[in-house]
Amino acid sequence: MHTRTLGQGLKVSAIGLGAMGMSQSYGPNPGDRGAMIAVLRDAVDLGVTFFDTAEVYGPYVNEELVGEALAPFRGQVVIATKFGWQIEDGKSVGLNSRPEQIRRVADASLSRLRTDVIDLFYQHRVDPDVPIEDVAGTVGELIAAGKVRHFGLSEAAAATIRRAHAVCPVTAVQSEYSLWTRDPEPEVLPACRELGIGFVPFSPLGKGFLTGTVNTATEFTTGDIRTTIPRFDTGNRTANQALVDHVTALARARDAAPGQIALAWLLAQYQQISPIPGTRRRERLEENTGSTRVALSADDIADLNAAAAAIGVHGNRYNDHHMNLVGR
Repeated sequence: MHTRTLGQGLKVSAIGLGAMGMSQSYGPNPGDRGAMIAVLRDAVDLGVTFFDTAEVYGPYVNEELVGEALAPFRGQVVIATKFGWQIEDGKSVGLNSRPEQIRRVADASLSRLRTDVIDLFYQHRVDPDVPIEDVAGTVGELIAAGKVRHFGLSEAAAATIRRAHAVCPVTAVQSEYSLWTRDPEPEVLPACRELGIGFVPFSPLGKGFLTGTVNTATEFTTGDIRTTIPRFDTGNRTANQALVDHVTALARARDAAPGQIALAWLLAQYQQISPIPGTRRRERLEENTGSTRVALSADDIADLNAAAAAIGVHGNRYNDHHMNLVGR
């Protein structure tokens, strides 16, 4: 596995693993906890050193799962988690990044992750009621106290990133980014390049769409987040299929899987980038980590960019409520 260096010298595997789907969002949750622990440990065997979770996933149970699975490898891996939600009666009821909440979440996450320090602590969504300088300052205090190593932001706007970075150096920005979600390109990625901040794309495979395993015939199960996303409406899936077909054709020509092409394209966008595709299966882990061995030429990348621009994307990546929480 190749490695990448995010901001502040944080070294991670070029391909990480997002653990959210092991506890929520993609239909019925796996009933076999041991199987998910095995997948997380398989990832370590395949060279993955970068794992992503959050208190709100579950909530809480995903951190507990990651903590148990990675305890034997703690010195070999980087674990990222997140704060920023108000959780009541097992449900998120809004945002909360007040300093006392950040400190409370840090202590609780440390316990659930079975660790003495959080490697990378992201603000999950920007809280308009709390100045970002207060958020950055609080995480800076946690870093000084030895409870956190690095500060990150998720789905933040470029101006917010700059304000936070001026108070506490930002190691990584995590946002949705893929061939069919190009939102970070106009402002956020240039800001990261300028400031030396790493970028961590989540949903780098378009929530499965760019793997070629989702089409208009796919019926999502109860609890699958894609039933709430306009981009996955049947009509939009039909329109968006043209991009997947183009990626699939290139994959055949390169003796690769479509998802590997999509990940290889991402890796070529920025040297300080590490995508975190999620999965519940070892075979997908092998496919995803194998993307680091897929060599795309400059012509391949230009072809993919041209196709994405010509085809476009139909439908928002979130419903209206969640779209209002990003880019602030």
